[in-house]
Amino acid sequence: MKTKIHPKYYPEATVTCACGATWTTGSTKPELRLDICSNCHPFYTGEQRIVDTEGQVDRFMKRVQAREDYVSAKKAKDEAKISPDRPVAEFDVTKRVVDILAKAEIKTAGDVLEKLKEDDEAILAIDGFGRKSLADIKKAMRRIGYTLPEDQE
Repeated sequence: MKTKIHPKYYPEATVTCACGATWTTGSTKPELRLDICSNCHPFYTGEQRIVDTEGQVDRFMKRVQAREDYVSAKKAKDEAKISPDRPVAEFDVTKRVVDILAKAEIKTAGDVLEKLKEDDEAILAIDGFGRKSLADIKKAMRRIGYTLPEDQE
């Protein structure tokens, strides 16, 4: 063996755990401190507890909560998108179509859907509202995500 390259050996080194247990062993350091030992580790004790010295569980729970918040916000946004109270003016249709429907007291998506439940002729009976306008309003509603009565059958 080479001389003067080995660390000093302490045959009576004291080991102290965070739970309070102490014992002696041989080591290159005179005193050792541990966070967890065989007296308090869940594997040896059979206790159900989480050993989290670095906050990994908290970070994971924050990510889970953030995901749940995102999903609920997206669901609320999607539901608001196809709300029956949404004004017809927000659809991608011409101002002429919106004005004709407003004159006939049809101002929301729910009103249009009620007219469409009767049949196409009920909405075509509105003065100035033709087949092209009907096709445009149906196309716009489907694009947004509404389910029209004729699609349900």
